[in-house]
Amino acid sequence: MAARAYWKGYLKLSLVSAPVKLFSATSASANKVSFNYLHKDTHNRVNMRYHDPERGEVDRADLVKGYQFEKDRYVVFTPEELEAVQIESSKTIDIDGFVNESEIDPIYLDSPYYLAPNGPVADETYAVIMEAMRKAKKVAVARIVISGRERLIAIAPEDGVLRLTTLRTNHEVRAADAYVEPIKAKISADALEMAQQIIAKRPIKFEPDKFVDRYELAVLDMVKAKIAGKEPVVSKAPERGQVINLMDALRRSIEEERRPAAASKAERKAGSAEAKPAASKSKGAQKKSGKG
Repeated sequence: MAARAYWKGYLKLSLVSAPVKLFSATSASANKVSFNYLHKDTHNRVNMRYHDPERGEVDRADLVKGYQFEKDRYVVFTPEELEAVQIESSKTIDIDGFVNESEIDPIYLDSPYYLAPNGPVADETYAVIMEAMRKAKKVAVARIVISGRERLIAIAPEDGVLRLTTLRTNHEVRAADAYVEPIKAKISADALEMAQQIIAKRPIKFEPDKFVDRYELAVLDMVKAKIAGKEPVVSKAPERGQVINLMDALRRSIEEERRPAAASKAERKAGSAEAKPAASKSKGAQKKSGKG
């Protein structure tokens, strides 16, 4: 089944525009263990219902949205009234301008989407805008109305598609100095050199496809044990020894880095399989020699 577009409208660059549609690029709930709320005694699943202090339980169809302007006083809006609020970015992504990707602090990045051409008639215009941005190595800054609010967005060409990312506003981002006091510690040259050695010995590739949620696996093991009627095995985090001091910890870390890496379980298994035929061949040779 084809994915449902999250938003449809136009991508506009100056006087050039193309019909486009928006798709969410992530799924927070995909393949995740989820739980339902049950009553602790009956284990019946409970339902979340709307309740009015005068009329009791109410149907969802009877609900309207209200804005509280004073305590317990509201102005009421119908869905039709809210739908009538339309501004340019409700249906058109009008590119304001372009910036270097490095100019956008990652803390402002919010939710990613894919912006796709909506129909064959849009392909050429979409492709021209995307290719021009790719060659210029620029990111477009614009606005869009989604989920009942106007959002600042960044659009970048990525692997043959335009990726749109909503951006947080300045009042949504908290400054670090509100939580972290200025660091006043004096850095030892020896400690810094050893820390750099450890970093230099740990290059890796960013491979999110190889990430496994070990916490979720531990929860799944508990679920399976419960289903099988067994006592669940509770995983515990390994206990860490107390660090005596920074320099000692750094020296121990460097020693650990110098040790050859232990063979993985799969490698040990493969090595064992290779050794078995050799041992079998040796026994066969001994029998043949004995017969002669």
